[in-house]
Amino acid sequence: MEARAVLGAVEVPVTIAVDWSGAVRAVRRKLWLAEVRGGSLVRLECGRDRNETVAHLARVAAREPRVVVGLDFAFSFPAWFLRERGIACARNAWALASREGEAWLARCEPPFWGRKGCPRPPADPERSPFRLTEGERLPVRGIGPKSVFQIGGAGAVGTGSLRGMPKLLALREAGFSIWPFVPPRLPMAVEIYPRWLTGRVHKRSALARRLFLASRAGDQDREIVDRAGSNEDAFDAAVSALAMAEHARGFLDLPRIENPTFLLEGRIWRPSQDPLWGPA
Repeated sequence: MEARAVLGAVEVPVTIAVDWSGAVRAVRRKLWLAEVRGGSLVRLECGRDRNETVAHLARVAAREPRVVVGLDFAFSFPAWFLRERGIACARNAWALASREGEAWLARCEPPFWGRKGCPRPPADPERSPFRLTEGERLPVRGIGPKSVFQIGGAGAVGTGSLRGMPKLLALREAGFSIWPFVPPRLPMAVEIYPRWLTGRVHKRSALARRLFLASRAGDQDREIVDRAGSNEDAFDAAVSALAMAEHARGFLDLPRIENPTFLLEGRIWRPSQDPLWGPA
């Protein structure tokens, strides 16, 4: 069951989307941050590493607590994986990732896969590689969220997630509520999956990105929109921040999650209705 949390007439004037990266050498080039303030895309930038990004978000929230941040990585693991390790809450899952994540990446042992010589383990109906939330929506153009256990190969999110979960501890210490693990409260951080927000656009095509932005963000700052069209990472950050802003009122009425699986595994944020610029 889900109960609605009522936050009164509080507004969310600032939405920030971070197209996260688990890279080591190229993280400052691959990790992009976009900010929408009062409906306008006011900045789109890269150049920070993961620690610097989290510290920056903490400073933003200190200045403007009425902010929601969307982070593009899995906020937890499948429930069976955590329960087998005696983990009963998300905070302890993040601490586990902080302690063990780099070793998991180095060894790439089952249930992890994707590195050279590390094929996907055989299917086990009792140990699905996916969280419940990753099956909540049909694939977009045949593409859906990847498993947190996939740490190599096309579209892999595992490396970024293992290096992202520990940062949720820092955001929590900075005063963020991390939905859905606690009731919604500003400042807030949510897990996003950009493909659910961009829709069917062919993101690998520079022309497709620019046409999409011309039709759906034509009233935004031209220099920033041009930057958004320059690469997939910038595009995902910009479009995700705009989608969050379009549906900002919905953050004030996010459900208070009671499903124990979601409380352990997390849940990808999605608008109550699909964004106007990209129905799946």
